Amino acid sequence: MDIIEGIRLAEVVATIFYTFLGFGLFLACFWVLEKITHFSIQKEIVDEHNTSLAILMGSAAIALALIIGNVIR
Repeated sequence: MDIIEGIRLAEVVATIFYTFLGFGLFLACFWVLEKITHFSIQKEIVDEHNTSLAILMGSAAIALALIIGNVIR
């Protein structure tokens, strides 16, 4: 019970705020990636089964998550 009593409302609100901030930045980065490429990333991965592009976007997602997480922290 000591753990629950130690949590303050400000910490919960800050956690929720930074979660949405990080998620918003993450989506904005992928929107920018979609706009600067000359093709549809979703179409290439889903319809054309471009595995190499899927691996590249997955690694970009991990890199963006690490960068955004460290910036927020």
